[in-house]
Amino acid sequence: MTKFGIGQAITRREDQRLLTGTGQYLDDVSLPNEVHVAFVRSPHAHARILAMDVSAAKSAPGVLAVYTGAEMKADGIGHFPINTALMNAAGKPMSAPPYYPLAVDEVRFVGEAVAAVVASTREQALDAVEQVTVDYDELPVVVTIEQAMAADAPQLWADALGNIAAQTEFGKKDATDVAFASAKHVTKIRFHNQRLVPVSMEPRGSIGDYDQSSGRLLLTTSCQNPAGLQKTLAEAIFKVPAEQVRVRVGDVGGGFGMKTMLYAEDAVCVYAARKLGRPVHWRATRSEDFLASTHGRDQTNEAEMAFDADGRILGFRVDILGNIGAYACSPGAVIVVAVGPKVITGVYHVPALHLKARAFLTNTNIVGAYRGAGRPEAIFLVERLMDQAAAEMKMDPAELRRRNLIQPEQMPYTTPMGEKFDSGSFPHMLERILEAADWKGYDKRKQESAAGGKLRGRAISTFLEWTGVVHEETIDLHVDADGKVKVYTAMQAMGQGIETSYIQILSETLDIDPERIEIVQGDSDVAQGLGSMGSRSLYIGGSAMLTASKETIEKGRELAGNALEAAAGDIEYADGRFKVAGTDLSVGLFDLAASQPEKRIAIRTLQKVGGPSWPNGAHVCELEVDPETGVTQIVKYTTMDDVGRVINPMIVAGQVHGGIAQAVGQALLENTVYDADSGQLLSGSLMDYCLPRADDLPSIATFTDETTPCKINPLGAKGVGELGTVGGTPTVINALMDALRPLGVQNIEMPATPERVWRAMREAQAA
Repeated sequence: MTKFGIGQAITRREDQRLLTGTGQYLDDVSLPNEVHVAFVRSPHAHARILAMDVSAAKSAPGVLAVYTGAEMKADGIGHFPINTALMNAAGKPMSAPPYYPLAVDEVRFVGEAVAAVVASTREQALDAVEQVTVDYDELPVVVTIEQAMAADAPQLWADALGNIAAQTEFGKKDATDVAFASAKHVTKIRFHNQRLVPVSMEPRGSIGDYDQSSGRLLLTTSCQNPAGLQKTLAEAIFKVPAEQVRVRVGDVGGGFGMKTMLYAEDAVCVYAARKLGRPVHWRATRSEDFLASTHGRDQTNEAEMAFDADGRILGFRVDILGNIGAYACSPGAVIVVAVGPKVITGVYHVPALHLKARAFLTNTNIVGAYRGAGRPEAIFLVERLMDQAAAEMKMDPAELRRRNLIQPEQMPYTTPMGEKFDSGSFPHMLERILEAADWKGYDKRKQESAAGGKLRGRAISTFLEWTGVVHEETIDLHVDADGKVKVYTAMQAMGQGIETSYIQILSETLDIDPERIEIVQGDSDVAQGLGSMGSRSLYIGGSAMLTASKETIEKGRELAGNALEAAAGDIEYADGRFKVAGTDLSVGLFDLAASQPEKRIAIRTLQKVGGPSWPNGAHVCELEVDPETGVTQIVKYTTMDDVGRVINPMIVAGQVHGGIAQAVGQALLENTVYDADSGQLLSGSLMDYCLPRADDLPSIATFTDETTPCKINPLGAKGVGELGTVGGTPTVINALMDALRPLGVQNIEMPATPERVWRAMREAQAA
């Protein structure tokens, strides 16, 4: 039987449950005596609420209650917190409009919830929503970054001067100015990272409940961090001790960062349950997810890079402008002004940097975390610059990168942003990808494309990303007398295969049958921690599994020594048994647990790591463009990724594939569009928002390199969940530009749809 351990490409254990329909997603749960809630949503992007008439809805069939924002506020319900550690344009802590679960005085984006109708059935609640009338006084609307920056722009919040919620500045301006003054070549670029909708297979949903005997509030939901939602719900919304709130999560049908935060609907479900004394159930429609689940990206970035005569970087100037939507309660602002800038210099040695970043308020849905959260935007910027510079200096883009890569002997390396890379061999990764992608054989493939009437382009990206987000996690490991090892963790499975990876680590280290191991997650009563986001589940959570396993064996040696009347140092451990060296005296791990007063061996591990991890990679994309239609087809894609120690190659490949699919979606297909005058969402469903399908992607050749494991965690692993998304978008767009540049095309905005490509070619030819 194949060993179920580290490094094995084992089929994910959770798939059997999920693929056969025996998983339990939010809408599979039905609590006794539950009722349903539906929401009245604002049709306006910005308006005062003058009056609201809910009388007709209250008398509608099946309706139990109708709640408004004013009523909830009067009941002491608070608003969502913001990160006051960030500074605004006045140098004061970030300030933004308070975001209540139901709007109180004003609505600030189309789709914001203004009232909630609770009824016996979902259909009755939806029908009654139509009978709520709201009198609005429309206000001026700000939709885009350009509108927010305009000198005559409406000020959306008095304390956010210039509509800037937060801003930062990094680096050394004077040193960067000197570098540019001595440059032989300067490349400039400006582009927009369009807004995206994180379309998870399972829409959001929640069930609120209330235990009248204990006064505890219960939220069952689909999220990535139960303990984080517990804290927000308790401290900010209901203003009660955290232990008075419990958050439970079952199977999660995708998160992508969108399910990291508490939402208005979650809070309303719990509030209504407390008021009615009955469970209150809500599940979003796909349109509601488009309207009111957080969006991603929406940045306009401008930069210039200075080079010497040999193509070596001298200086880098960056201006990041981010649209964070109507409220600052999500991580949107910190993504713009802090998280993205962490990786802005990529894998390159940049002697001088000056960076400014500003996060703007607008009358659009809230922008939050979406796979990569700031790092894809930053890497897109630097990689687009490198390719543009190579074209302008008539250099091979791989050679330009080679000349500027940070060298292994420079590790540990501190960037101009103050970030410290513990490991990485970027030149090695470059050489490996050039060989794997057959870089030298490209001309032949280009000629073959030309013979078929197609334009062919290629690009290479060398990049890294920052993973980790809070560098500690606590888990509990129990060896029980019933023959099971149960591990309790705040990390959260959401389709990424983390349960299988954990079991591989535990099975190998404890040397036991994987069927004896159970991962218990999805309950704030069971474990506290940050949860799964920022590619931290394996980097930190997996390290905790390894450490807890080793601590269990060490504690077991002591207990076995007492039981077998031997010194702990004489106890050996293998195959799930403790044995006195040189004798036949032994005791099994589970028998030892059964002999303890508590009938178990319990270990609590607080795992700390030495900082973020820096997974890195090199990707090569080749694509063809039909010059008659503008249709772009990716025909060859190769990846070489350094994710440190690989626990399961199949899962790593799957994560890279999924990340690239989302990167291709941004590069070629996806676009969230608001009407610039009214703030209406024009791409509010899958009829208007194009997602990548299987036939939009080639068979991706994925390779990993384990020669430089992470040095600051015990597992040696680095994050992988977002790596494909970080590297994929610039690789695809640069390959497209390589195909179009000979025609005179200088730039193309995302998504590079067939129409945009066709128009770019025609306009270049007419110029």
